[in-house]
Amino acid sequence: MPFSVTWYTIIEQLDEISADATFVTPLSERPFRLSDVQEHRLLISYRDQDGTIPLKREQFETLYERVTDTSKDFDLNRLPADAEPYATMLSVHPHFEVDQRESVIRNTDDPTPSALVDVTLDTADGTSTREEPDLPLYADSLLLIDALERYDPTDLSAIETTELVNLYTLCSDVQRNANDLRQDVRAVLLERLHHDQPVHGQYGSVQRTSRRNRTLKDDETVLEKLESEGIDRERITTVDASKVDDALDVTELSESDVYNIEESQYVRKADVDEERKESRLQGLKDQLAGADNPETDQLQHEIEELETRIDELTSFSSASQVD
Repeated sequence: MPFSVTWYTIIEQLDEISADATFVTPLSERPFRLSDVQEHRLLISYRDQDGTIPLKREQFETLYERVTDTSKDFDLNRLPADAEPYATMLSVHPHFEVDQRESVIRNTDDPTPSALVDVTLDTADGTSTREEPDLPLYADSLLLIDALERYDPTDLSAIETTELVNLYTLCSDVQRNANDLRQDVRAVLLERLHHDQPVHGQYGSVQRTSRRNRTLKDDETVLEKLESEGIDRERITTVDASKVDDALDVTELSESDVYNIEESQYVRKADVDEERKESRLQGLKDQLAGADNPETDQLQHEIEELETRIDELTSFSSASQVD
């Protein structure tokens, strides 16, 4: 496929991204924005410096050739420091993916979204907004975040009892809803993961593994199997797993003769990149701190109204206060 097709696909993808979207360089994680899209170059501006920087089409083509001319992933560390934004913008193309954990960029067969752009959605009036997911976890998480900001969870002994109740309730709700979502995600992941092959994400990795569960068959079956091998019933007055295991050691019976064995598949957390999480979290804090966006104020106002309604519904007066 000629590079010109890839170039115009990138431009088309950028046209669908909000003008307020923030991009991030893959290695240094410097935030920047797209200032202009031109026929033969892109203009970007870093948040921490003035002026615009051109990203030239011919440089994109050079990176494209290096990535596609090899069967191996292209190591981003080979790029000059000022060339990182090229990798970010190339990853906007659905068939190019940046793996920050491995510090590589690769050509993919399946379309993949870019992990290096915070995309906002355009509304009819031209403003940008976030799409609120219809999940209990989302609402509970917003309330918990607000409570953590208003209280001081680093000194629990100094918090009022009612505030502790609020924190405990919200933590419990978030934990329950997060676990429900985790199980739903796990079910989908099981269909996509291969055994013992870790798959990496931005914040950690998971892998598919298996666990064996043993339960004894009914007592009569177990006793008959053991008696057939010369084990007297009197030696096992009740069928106990530890005694059965001892008996198996001196017979030629297999586990499956006396145990019902089921093997289940599950996803376990293999690794957590705490540094990456902390870096991303700090970036979000910086964005919120520097944002002059009435939408942020509106969200805070909606949270406060929601808490007021909750207080009204859950508050009560003691008997001594009732006329």
